[in-house]
Formats: sequence, C-alpha cells, structure tokens
Amino acid sequence: MEGANQSVVSAFIFHGLCNSRELQTLLLLPFSLLYLMTLVGNLLVVLLIVTDHHLHSPMYFLLAHLSFIDLCLSSVTTPKLTTDFLKDNKTISFAGCMSQILCVHFFGGGEMVLLVTMAYDRYVAICKPLHYSSIMDKQKCMGLVLISWIIGFLHAISQLLMIVDLPFCGPREVDSFFCDIPLVIELACMDTDTLRMIINADSGVLATTCFILLIISYTYILLTVPLNSKDGSSKALSTCSSHITVVVLFFGPCIFIYLWPVSITWVNKFLAVFYTVITPLMNPAIYTLRNKEIKSAIKRLINQHVSSRDNC
Repeated sequence: MEGANQSVVSAFIFHGLCNSRELQTLLLLPFSLLYLMTLVGNLLVVLLIVTDHHLHSPMYFLLAHLSFIDLCLSSVTTPKLTTDFLKDNKTISFAGCMSQILCVHFFGGGEMVLLVTMAYDRYVAICKPLHYSSIMDKQKCMGLVLISWIIGFLHAISQLLMIVDLPFCGPREVDSFFCDIPLVIELACMDTDTLRMIINADSGVLATTCFILLIISYTYILLTVPLNSKDGSSKALSTCSSHITVVVLFFGPCIFIYLWPVSITWVNKFLAVFYTVITPLMNPAIYTLRNKEIKSAIKRLINQHVSSRDNC
C-alpha cells in the first residue's frame, strides 16, 4: 500500500452524500444516533447470548456472530461518514482507502456466507428436529463460522489484490462517502473495463450464489414442512420470517449495485447507506422484536440488574 501508487496519489477526496453544507449539518445528528443505536443494539445481542445460558444454542451462537459482523461492517464506514459532515475537505489516505475496501468486503462476504449457515441451521432444526443436536453440535457450528470468516477474507484479499497496484495518477475524487471499488477503479490511469468485469463477477458470483442457496433453503423449508405437520406452515413461517427479512435487506442492495448495468449516483449512494448503515441497525431489531427467547433474556438481564441494585 505504500508503494509507487501512493507516491503519485497519496489520498482520495470523497464527495460525500450531498453538496449542501446545511444539509450535511442536519444529517450529522441522525447518522450519529443511527451508529450509536447500531453499537448498542448489536453489543446487547452479543452480551445476552454470551451471558445467558438459555441462549447457548447453535442458532444464537450464529446470531451472535452476525451481530458482531454487523457491528464491524458499520464501524468501517459510518464513523468516517459522520465526521466528514463537519469537514469541507473529506479526504482519506491511500492506505485508508485500501483498508476500507478490504474490511467492507471481508465483513460483507463473511456475512453472506454466515446467512447461508443460519439458513442451514434452520433447515436442520425444522426439517430434522430429532437429529438437530447431533448434526449441529459445537464443533460443527464453530467450523461453519470459521468457514464464513475464511471465505470473507479470501474474497476481500482477491478484491484488494486486483486494485492495489493500479496506477492512480490523475483525478482522485470519489463520488461517494467511502471507498467503493467500482468508483475507485474509475480513477486509475488505464483502461479498466476488463478489470471491472472481473471484479464485478467476483463479488456478483459470491452474492448471487449465496442468495440462490438461501432462496432454495427457505423455499424447501416452507414447502416441505406442511407435509409433515398440520401446523407446520405457520411454525416454519414464524421461525424463518426474521431470517428471510434480513436476507432480503442485505442481499438486495448488494446484488443491485454489482449486477445492475446502469449506474445512477444517487441510487448507489442510497443503497450504500442502506447496507452499511441501516441494515446493521435493523438486524438486531428484527431478531429481538420477533424472538421470544431474546425478549425473555432482556427481561432477565433487567431483573438481575434491578435486584443487584436493591442488594446494594
């Protein structure tokens, strides 16, 4: 990262979400609150699952990792976005830009694979309940989570290696609020049409493959369970609806950005805000509001805190 590229272009300049100084000032508070709520919400989910023995099951083990990834993904871009609302010159170093690209694709790719793992967990729990404990044991859960981290890392490294040595010698303005690969490679002093297709194919294949696997998994669950249980349809829908909602919210913007042939700046910015700022906040809300065990764990935590204060 400190090689020849940086001797020519040492930093990039973000255009941000908008050009209006007044609007940027107005956006500072809501985006700061969104990030704070994301931190608190995801940390609360992780804390509850780690400390409450009632939640020590494969489903909640995977959910804790999802919340941790969401926390990390939001932290890559949102703090920089909020502080840039106060600046006229929104710059990021070359190394910082490459680090953003690496982390966004690392956590984003890892989350895609983790969501597939969570779908597999729901398939086993609903379609093979008698064998659930033997199939989804501790070792298998840890192995599946490790695979999601490894795939996310390999995906991020492959993306980074394709752009880190590009010759950046001319314009350095990125029309976004973070270093997104499709926008960064446009600044390279060479023809990048082929490279752009390869990069989009890399991300698109991962996103599309995971999305198709998820659709197949949840469709199979919803179609096969009613054959085995009179109330199976409602049970499957209740169990999987939160997972399906998260899948749609996360994959929709990603697939649109990398596979849609027409690039519209304001649409891309909106979708980028959605999957880096909004989705990491909505995930813990979706799971806590629709999950009885999580709500019960919150009540136990509050009661424990109140009783400890009374004893003092």
